[in-house]
Amino acid sequence: QEVKIFRALILGELERGQSQFQALCFVTRLHRNEIIPSESMAKLRQKNPRTVRQAEEVRGLEHLSMDVAVNFSKEAQLSSHIHNVCAEAKEAIYTREEDVKFWLEKGVDGSMFEVLPQGSDLPELQRCRLCPDRWKPCICSYSLSIEWYPCMLKYCKSRDAGGKVSSYKCGIRSCQKGYTFDYYVPQKQLCLWDEET
Repeated sequence: QEVKIFRALILGELERGQSQFQALCFVTRLHRNEIIPSESMAKLRQKNPRTVRQAEEVRGLEHLSMDVAVNFSKEAQLSSHIHNVCAEAKEAIYTREEDVKFWLEKGVDGSMFEVLPQGSDLPELQRCRLCPDRWKPCICSYSLSIEWYPCMLKYCKSRDAGGKVSSYKCGIRSCQKGYTFDYYVPQKQLCLWDEET
């Protein structure tokens, strides 16, 4: 179904009444050419697997407004991976309305999605970092960075005896990318990292 899943595990602040950890899942549409094909990944042989790698290309920060909740008990038809990857985040799986429209056109059952309250629906809804009351609903922000992932194939050129140039796959290019997700929480207590420091 062309699905991309991000999972974040955030250690809780026990002295502030939080549990040991909080899990979040962000599910978005995976566009073609965003990562290399899985067949190419299967052929990838990594030399020196313990080496810390540096990305060759830094891609810009993507800011995503996650305005829809995904029902964990119905997620299997969207992606079988959500069940395993997001098991700890059953109540905190988010996606975007524009991605939902794409999946609905592909025949996914719309009952698994629930549109979350927006700032336009609730004028008093503010960003969690500005909200003084820990028990009020607000819009939370969570940022993450993928430091290294295989984003495209590399092609090299070769010249045959007759001088004709041809290209062939000769490796994989790596990228780094950052994301910021904005999403509704029923109380600021679920978003204590998003405070002005």
